[in-house]
Amino acid sequence: MKPASGEPEETAQLLQLPDFAAGRTVLGMILIVVLTALLMALSRDNGHLGFWADLGQATLFLTWICLCGALLLQLTRKRIAQASALQGAVSITLMIAVLIAAISAITFYLGQSGVGETLEDLFPQRLWPFVARNVGIGIIVTGIALRYLYVTSEWRRNVEMQAQARVHALQARIRPHFLFNSMNTIASLTRSNPARAEEAVQDLSDLFRATLSDKRSAITLADEIEIAHTYERIEKLRLDQRLQVNWNTAALPLRAIVPSLILQPLLENAIYHGIEPRSQGGTVTVNGEFANGLITLVVRNPLPDLVIERAGNRLALANIRERMLLVYGDRATIKAGRFDAEYIVTLRFPFVDQLKLSRT
Repeated sequence: MKPASGEPEETAQLLQLPDFAAGRTVLGMILIVVLTALLMALSRDNGHLGFWADLGQATLFLTWICLCGALLLQLTRKRIAQASALQGAVSITLMIAVLIAAISAITFYLGQSGVGETLEDLFPQRLWPFVARNVGIGIIVTGIALRYLYVTSEWRRNVEMQAQARVHALQARIRPHFLFNSMNTIASLTRSNPARAEEAVQDLSDLFRATLSDKRSAITLADEIEIAHTYERIEKLRLDQRLQVNWNTAALPLRAIVPSLILQPLLENAIYHGIEPRSQGGTVTVNGEFANGLITLVVRNPLPDLVIERAGNRLALANIRERMLLVYGDRATIKAGRFDAEYIVTLRFPFVDQLKLSRT
């Protein structure tokens, strides 16, 4: 896939560093430090010092290196993110090597001072072998970590590209029957109700502009609901009294930022799979709740008298699920299924406003 216009080719080779200030990242680093110290203590026979003292010494020393390294990388994270993967890896390796050498030298001279007289066994006795060994180990560990981060970032980029490709597929999947039926309805209105026909053309234009746009991957919840209302108005021209939609969304924070096309496809599926096959039509209900920082959207429609599996439903749900997981991680949940005589889809995801989005 070619990059978008104006996007440099090397953006695919950027090294994405984690947020070292995040609690989960810090916890992971501490866990790695403890496991590494345990491995070092088990792999060497330090009889004069003892296993537990050796483990404590290694843990303390590695913890200082880990926390200082995390602080250094957090301060330079934005600058490293602007460089290529190779330049970023070289810069990080050099910084970590210098940091380890500095901490190792400080540790040595601390042992040579009065502080280390009573704890002589805990401090190194020779400077350069101690520094060289630590720097060598640090470079190897840093190289392994950087390789892991690069592979992880490439995997995530590929997942995002696949998800974006599915977004385009979803955007391009304006069902032919919907377009043809809408145009036929508009054509019939041009004689009986020219003003309503003009409004329908404008609604269809707005819907196409929203669903086929490549530039708006995230929009406000208010805009997303308006897109769904536009789609509802177009479908009501064709289905008339057979289609009723009850909206209970007054409690929703309309300024929230959401991935585009998460509600309109659900409404489309509810009408296409639930209302259209029923001769008597039915009612689609859209409920919205906001509590404890979580937004909940529930779309429910009656099941047709004869349940027929029609193409498209799973594609839309899979696409929405993948995009929401990419944006919100495990904080987003999506549930869908038949319950009694209804088909219910529930989306739950955290509230994110414009200010928070601009800072991330």
